[in-house]
Amino acid sequence: MRIAVSGVSGAGKTTLARALAERLDVPHLELDSLAHQPDWERLPTPEFRDRVRDFCSQEGWTVCGTYPAVRDVVLLRAEVAVLLHPPRHRVMRRLVPRTARRMIMQEPLWNGNRERPRSLLHTTPEENILLWAWTTHGRRPAQFTAEEQDPRWAHITFLRYDTDVTAARVISDAGA
Repeated sequence: MRIAVSGVSGAGKTTLARALAERLDVPHLELDSLAHQPDWERLPTPEFRDRVRDFCSQEGWTVCGTYPAVRDVVLLRAEVAVLLHPPRHRVMRRLVPRTARRMIMQEPLWNGNRERPRSLLHTTPEENILLWAWTTHGRRPAQFTAEEQDPRWAHITFLRYDTDVTAARVISDAGA
């Protein structure tokens, strides 16, 4: 099974995608791990697309993230697309402590990157994870609906959840 999991930061997409990968015994790709190279440099789009295409050529997988630059690559091979869209207050209740913990503990994320306290001073959402989650929260459902209605993706089972969901439920809802 090939499953694409999307949602805003703090929605639980990585946790769910990893649980699905483990339950299905398939590889998992967190798009952030490719997009954010050392020192937060962005992977050039052509290389990003090539690497995601290579990963998605496998028989089964889970991918989490919703990067427009590679969304079509992921959906082309996906069998199931999942949107996690908990209420904004729940997202922020998860994201604020997680971000603080990562900053205080200097937890490495991808490719040696760490969340920086100074990023919270930025007023542009692209530089501030909390603003990013706050401002993009309302956009994702409409984007997901547009994908669901796009005839290119008629082969995909679309599932959306606004509460926490287990891997078993997703698999069951997907009809597998």
